[in-house]
Amino acid sequence: MFVGYVVLAALLALAMTGSAVATFTRNPAVVGSMEKVGVPDGWLPWLGTAKIAGALGLLAGLVVPALGVAAAVGLVLYFIGAVITHLRVKDYAVAPAVVLTLLPALALVLRVATA
Repeated sequence: MFVGYVVLAALLALAMTGSAVATFTRNPAVVGSMEKVGVPDGWLPWLGTAKIAGALGLLAGLVVPALGVAAAVGLVLYFIGAVITHLRVKDYAVAPAVVLTLLPALALVLRVATA
């Protein structure tokens, strides 16, 4: 199971880093999606920072299990917030946010199971 956590943590860290970079650089696709659901522009740096923190925490969780658990919980909560935000404005294109909620949830299960 630890190998599964390593693979999933690495892939999620890569995805979160890419998403954070897109957020920081105000990629039109990312900004457009966030504007569509009413996320204020001033929140973008904080949201990007949360993604980077999650990515780093997942990787640190390879050595310190508690950090991996905390990062996975944080990412699950982040993306639950994303799903809620989409649903609040009746934007039902939530599949990416749902998948990105389930993947760190799986990482959490794997990290706890191998700690």
